[in-house]
Amino acid sequence: MDKMRKSTGVILWVLIFSFGVLWMLADTNMFDVIQQGPRTLGSVNGESISLEEYNNRLQYYTQQYSERTGNSMTPEVRAQYEQQAWNDLVNSRLLQDKMDDLGIHVTDQEVVNMITGPNPDPLIRQNFSNEDGTIDRVALQSWVEAPENKQLLISIEQQMRQKRQQQKMNNYLQSSMDVSDYEVEQHYIRNNTYADVSFVRFPYADVSDSEISVSEDELREYYNNNQDKYKRKESYRISYVSFDKTPTKKDTTRTFEEMNRLQSDFSTTENDSLFFNRYQSATEYSVETTSKNEIRDLYQPVLDVEEGEVTDVIQDDGRLFLLKKLDETADEVTFTVFSRDITADPIATIDARAETADDFSFYAQEDGFEKEAERRDLKIKEGFATKGNNFVSGIGQSQQIMRFLDTAHEGQISDPLELNEQFVVIKVDEITPAGVEPFEEVKDQIETVVTNNKRKQQVVANVEELIGQHSDLQSMAQTAGKEVMTVESLAKSASTIEGVGREPKVVGAIFGLTKGEQSTAIEGTSAAFVVQLDELYEANLDNLTADVRQRIRQQLRQQKSQSFMNIWLEQLKEEADIVDNRAQLLRG
Repeated sequence: MDKMRKSTGVILWVLIFSFGVLWMLADTNMFDVIQQGPRTLGSVNGESISLEEYNNRLQYYTQQYSERTGNSMTPEVRAQYEQQAWNDLVNSRLLQDKMDDLGIHVTDQEVVNMITGPNPDPLIRQNFSNEDGTIDRVALQSWVEAPENKQLLISIEQQMRQKRQQQKMNNYLQSSMDVSDYEVEQHYIRNNTYADVSFVRFPYADVSDSEISVSEDELREYYNNNQDKYKRKESYRISYVSFDKTPTKKDTTRTFEEMNRLQSDFSTTENDSLFFNRYQSATEYSVETTSKNEIRDLYQPVLDVEEGEVTDVIQDDGRLFLLKKLDETADEVTFTVFSRDITADPIATIDARAETADDFSFYAQEDGFEKEAERRDLKIKEGFATKGNNFVSGIGQSQQIMRFLDTAHEGQISDPLELNEQFVVIKVDEITPAGVEPFEEVKDQIETVVTNNKRKQQVVANVEELIGQHSDLQSMAQTAGKEVMTVESLAKSASTIEGVGREPKVVGAIFGLTKGEQSTAIEGTSAAFVVQLDELYEANLDNLTADVRQRIRQQLRQQKSQSFMNIWLEQLKEEADIVDNRAQLLRG
């Protein structure tokens, strides 16, 4: 009502003006054009994506989520599945286009064979199998010829055609990603070759900042030569206020009362598993048998009740428990644990916070974000987000916020967005377009990089000088005040060295030495190294059995396939004409 009273004057003027406009446009077809808007959710290379198939895909995910978790989707989870449903439909269009380009088609006879052929598809076999595993041909043929099954058969034929085409596409891709015997053998060698090494480590930190000088020209030269490193995506600086959804004291009291009412029923029920399911326990039904001396503190109260009895309500970290003792011996106790989370009341708490957030959003858009926050004594927080990354600083992961920011303009204020633990209302303070970050903004970063590079160069030069003065690691280490370190059984496939950390370049240099050979100065990640190969244990290909060879081949093929598909789909997206009308059709 406050909103209506505040807006009455504006509404009257809008109605008067609108009436005049409507009168002038009444005899035109302008409204037909306006009402049409986008007719489809989007398209890929001219092939439309309908709202119906998008909703069907989303409904499938919703059902799967509900069956898997027993819960309905939160708004944030739903937003994630909405994006996944869209990606699925886009990818399927891209793959279909590619299959058409490659001439990968399925004949009618192939579809027939998948349904009534000698070796039908598993879907057919599952529904028309005899007890001995053979196909009931009479029942299958009768089903195919039945007029009432015509539409269903058409649907199955389409499904079989798509499945067969996808199989052909997979076979085509797999054939181009074969793994050679050489690749298999090299993988085996890397994972079964070891070395014992000695080395001296010279940390870059030994050179202080005062020993390094960097000029402005050197900084600008590095910037000009490495601008690819300072490319940025579109980013957003936001202000936001939050409205907590955590349970109140009333919610805690309500849940306590519900658990107290269940205590008696839990003790008298004859089917504990059914009780857990009926009253939606937060923990799955299971029976625990534990030594009395080892029972955790939280479950200690079960020792004080008789067999078949239930403990009083126990609270721990936002969850309430009822423990039912099933059996007891001198040393052990058997029991089951029913629990409920303390959750906010959907109406008294959640809806009330949602209404408060909605009121704030309305008045913030009318009177100003900062002014309304000050009037309500709400703390304004700041956040930062980058396009393509769902992480929002200060808030965390949120597909909803990124979807809002994707089409927002500077100064825009959002409607309330419901996250897992809070409602938020966001104001877009600044949108920074994609491009190369200005020199002045990254100057400090560049100075750190250039300084570290100079520090590395100086340490490496010092080590090379030491190598020229000493023929063995021990004397070199003694002169430099270092110690000779050793590592045994270092794998050729390793990227880290025990006691040192991640040093893939050093590991690679080690296995390029011969037994007893000492290296030159190696520029590692955190230090310069001089290493000596003490012993080499090379893999013996005679131990590479056929089973191991096949397992490695399959592993490498899977890695190749996954990497290829990810890169390939991204390339197809970059080349495709993708129209996305979700912002217009799915508003609100």
